Amino acid sequence: MSIQEEINQLTDQLIYHAHKYYVEDAPELTDFEYDQLSRKLRALEAQYPQFARPDSPTQRVGGEPLDSFQQVQHDYPMESLQDVFSYEELWEFDRKIKEEYPDAQYTVEVKIDGLSVALDYRDGVLFQGATRGNGVVGEDVTQNLKTIHTIPLKVETQYPRLVVRGEVHMPFEAFQRLNALREEEEQPLFANPRNAAAGSLRQLDPAVAARRGLDILCFNLQNADELGFERHSDTFAYMASAGLPVVHPYRCTGSMDEVIRFIEEVGETRDALGFGIDGIVIKIDQLAYRRELGSTAKAPRWAIAYKYPPEVKETKLLDITIQVGRTGVLTPNAVLEPVRLAGTTVSRATLHNQDFIRSKDIRIGDVVRVRKAGEIIPEVLGVVMEKRQGPLPEFHMPAFCPVCGAPVSVDEEEAAVRCTGAECPAQLARNIIHFASRNAMDIEGLGPAIVHALLEAGLIRSQADLYFLQAEQVAALEGLGEKSAHNLLAELEESKKKPLEKVLYAFGIRHVGEKTAKVLAQHFPSIEQLEQAGVEELTAVRDIGEKTAVSLKEWLGSQQGQHLIRRLQQAGVNMTQPQTQQGDKFAGLTFVLTGTLQGFTRGECQKLIESLGGKVTSSVSKKTSYVLAGEEAGSKLEKARQLGIPVLTEEEFLQMVGDKTAD
Repeated sequence: MSIQEEINQLTDQLIYHAHKYYVEDAPELTDFEYDQLSRKLRALEAQYPQFARPDSPTQRVGGEPLDSFQQVQHDYPMESLQDVFSYEELWEFDRKIKEEYPDAQYTVEVKIDGLSVALDYRDGVLFQGATRGNGVVGEDVTQNLKTIHTIPLKVETQYPRLVVRGEVHMPFEAFQRLNALREEEEQPLFANPRNAAAGSLRQLDPAVAARRGLDILCFNLQNADELGFERHSDTFAYMASAGLPVVHPYRCTGSMDEVIRFIEEVGETRDALGFGIDGIVIKIDQLAYRRELGSTAKAPRWAIAYKYPPEVKETKLLDITIQVGRTGVLTPNAVLEPVRLAGTTVSRATLHNQDFIRSKDIRIGDVVRVRKAGEIIPEVLGVVMEKRQGPLPEFHMPAFCPVCGAPVSVDEEEAAVRCTGAECPAQLARNIIHFASRNAMDIEGLGPAIVHALLEAGLIRSQADLYFLQAEQVAALEGLGEKSAHNLLAELEESKKKPLEKVLYAFGIRHVGEKTAKVLAQHFPSIEQLEQAGVEELTAVRDIGEKTAVSLKEWLGSQQGQHLIRRLQQAGVNMTQPQTQQGDKFAGLTFVLTGTLQGFTRGECQKLIESLGGKVTSSVSKKTSYVLAGEEAGSKLEKARQLGIPVLTEEEFLQMVGDKTAD
């Protein structure tokens, strides 16, 4: 078999198995087997790029991060729909249509709550993907769309061009997984799947979009007229046969009674769809009638969207319980008298924080109004004051963590109450996962699944316990063995050598990120020096503000923080920082890197600048000293020119460095 034949065979195999996994939900290979095939194909393509196919699954990883999105002029306008909110309006729509077209049929389909895009296939291969934008001009998000596994990179079609409209969305499961991860990383949570999908699709780094779990369902063949189709329902069948995922459920009928029956059926079961919808779309099926009816300046005359009304119900607030999240935030939750809401029974709802409870004067025993925010998350809207019976006591957040008993701190800016315990069991999984992460202690093989397995087995109760594990204990865990146990213990042993900056970041102290940890470790090169430093001494250090200094001192001085540090020292974990700064040539200078550098990676360049006393930031501002521009530099270069910031070529930068890189 030739190399080209082998690459073609591997490509076809991976496309088949990806379709079975992502589209049919019926995998035939294990993840390990699929990864092995993928690695083999990637290696062959790297060695023989001339044989790599445009529909290869390796293309889904996306390209280099972009500086901005290019605008795209839509050849086929992407119109919006007129919304209606009552059955009376539907009957009026039906009356007008049937007066002119008595035999008109309707396709009735769910209105997915996501982001509309156009997929442009040329000779069966995905050429370009763009957002709707204003309907006439959108943004080129091709690289991000390629990371969505349900979008075929190649379709089976006899037509030279297919332009397909679909709705990119985030399934409920992916949304919950993403928000759980963002909570662990102390990032703001997305309000609903639609916002999450829109934010993910417009990420400048395709690698970020690839991790978000986006999906798509197609609902229109934009160039159906010129391809000779007569009915919209026929295009659904054709798109499905070409390998495109088609919107579901949908129905074809000539009866408005049947349309309304479909609306009610979907309304009762929409939670089971697995993705968000906000209504039902009713379209004339016959394309010839659509052409004759045309569009207004705002929307087509041949379609309408029925929007489901938000469902709000009253129920009794039985209690308020406190949940300690993985970031230590104490969240009050309402315990409700069970009530049926948007297709499910609701007995709990978030109350957000103390300010929310106070502003709405919510008290245990009240009758409250509840709904599902974004049709997913139950929330309390307010109190039915006329139903309050007698004086009820006000609610106050606890002064101590209900899980570990550590004092809580109040963040006035965020209206958040946090547990200060370094070893709080409620935060333990998150803390250990962060401790082992690549940018912290970088313990390869210690992912979330292994961490949870160790916790469930009772083998660890803190980060320090990792270093006292025995090989036989790890090997006994399900899915592991002697070799995996040996590798993990070797990784743990290697991590003991990490510098203090990595240990500080690994602690997960509030306001102490990677850069702050590095600055602190350079000024206080041992944990003892850091413990002895006062708030004034800390705030005298560049980039260390009072909030960070206070948070650090509270953590270092806490009983749990001290216990963790001493246990790690007992295990032999390094608590010192080597002094790596090799000069002060760049002291006081701030650099921004953009484009592709030839001599080294951005990470290597950043280390070089920092070793000479400089600082690297991600955005250009008036405070920027220099912009180092590599090949294909984008918007950052343009902004630097607008602000009059000096721009360096790679050669000019190396001249500034001088003898540092002469070797």
